[in-house]
Amino acid sequence: MARGPENRDRRERRDRGGDDRGDSDIVEKLVYINRVAATVKGGRRFSFAALMVVGDQKGRVGYGHGKAREVPEAIRKATEEAKKSMIRVPLRESRTLHHDGHGRWGAGKIMMRAAPPGTGIIAGGPMRAVLEALGVQDVVGKRMGSSNPYNMVRATFDALKRQDSPRSVASRRSIKVSTLQSRRVGGDAEASAD
Repeated sequence: MARGPENRDRRERRDRGGDDRGDSDIVEKLVYINRVAATVKGGRRFSFAALMVVGDQKGRVGYGHGKAREVPEAIRKATEEAKKSMIRVPLRESRTLHHDGHGRWGAGKIMMRAAPPGTGIIAGGPMRAVLEALGVQDVVGKRMGSSNPYNMVRATFDALKRQDSPRSVASRRSIKVSTLQSRRVGGDAEASAD
């Protein structure tokens, strides 16, 4: 008998969107929509594929792909998948990346660089959508190779997954963050003295 209410609560949580984190501050961006025609006996049957990017503009971002007979349904499916696949990316001063990054997916290659305040987002199309949803304000990005939006989004996520914060590097090396940053500053000063 105790199982009934637990299952009902679990179903209600799933229907609300899985977890109790607030989805109100999530930004949704439609990156690409594709119309696909299947030839059948009576003519053509159209369906739609949507590529969506979602993020909270505070360091979490995800992407999803959805297919359906109607555009709104495809967008809904893609958005749900994107919310499930969100990743956290460390940002410097909640404004830019900690270091330069390179990403690759298939023939799509991208390069991203941290930028000084006031630069803005200098990136095109799908990469811009990902960075805006992530909450980055100053970054320079460049696409090389394929311009396929799916490959560009996946290559951007490949580069973002490789981002490291000084705190995580220091914990891996079992040293203090201040020691790590003083070494970097000291290394720059020694290099300029030569």
